[in-house]
Amino acid sequence: MTKVLVTTANGDTGRPMVECLLDRGLPVRAMVRRDDDRAQRLRDAGAEVVCGDQLDLGDVRAALAGVRRAYFNFPVGDGLVEAAVMFAQAAREQSLELIVNMSHIQSRPRARSKATQNHWLSEQVFDWSGIPTTNLRVTFFMEWLTYIAGAIRGGRYVMPFDAESRFAPIAARDIALTAATILSDPRGHGGRTYTLTGPVEYSHQELAAEVGRVLGRELPFEKVGAATFLELLGIPDDTAKRRHFEAVAVDQREGRLAGVSDTARTIVGRPLSTVADFVNDHRSMFEEHHDREAEHV
Repeated sequence: MTKVLVTTANGDTGRPMVECLLDRGLPVRAMVRRDDDRAQRLRDAGAEVVCGDQLDLGDVRAALAGVRRAYFNFPVGDGLVEAAVMFAQAAREQSLELIVNMSHIQSRPRARSKATQNHWLSEQVFDWSGIPTTNLRVTFFMEWLTYIAGAIRGGRYVMPFDAESRFAPIAARDIALTAATILSDPRGHGGRTYTLTGPVEYSHQELAAEVGRVLGRELPFEKVGAATFLELLGIPDDTAKRRHFEAVAVDQREGRLAGVSDTARTIVGRPLSTVADFVNDHRSMFEEHHDREAEHV
């Protein structure tokens, strides 16, 4: 039976993708950085777990051995293009049927953000490899709301972007389901690039109001600088993310993240999660009585 590799299998898209693929009866190999409790939960769900570094060619070759299809994802930061080259080389050696590649909605050769430009370069690498690839150009995740859950509990909606910049946030689970659907049946998807957004476009100010409405309280939008935002997230020294956020702020101002695509809904064959759905599903994180220790379980 066709085995599928899921990289960053403990990430926002990786975990639900493993679940979706297993539910469809496909054997899954989950690649993670550390063999911890989260990795054990993947095993308990039925996945084969391998630990490895996406910047180590030997680890990547081992992860792809015997695999027919794969999901490639790499965190924002240094090393994306190198990781893509290694993955493409190992995929060629295994003659993979399909790669699903996570990219940015504003992917382009002259992107301001080095991270976004590297996503475009990675798309080219997979194209050159000759392995059929589906590029998923994805907008902001709804999971950004969980990153500022502490601020929301305190009555603040804080972002390093302009109040009027527009985008249509999508839930990571919907991205995972889209990718899992493609990986389950690749026919017609190889060589395609898809834009994935959520079902409704908002400005940041409108999104703050919608989250507040669902929670039943005022939640005014507050813009902060990228450095201040990273301090709020607890990663003040992450220079790569600071530069990325500053560049994306300009991209949003220029409308590069605006608009709604129905591609994800069409592929999965059902409506996507709304912001209200997402907030209600994670409501405990945004409530004042939230158990902060539970965030790390």
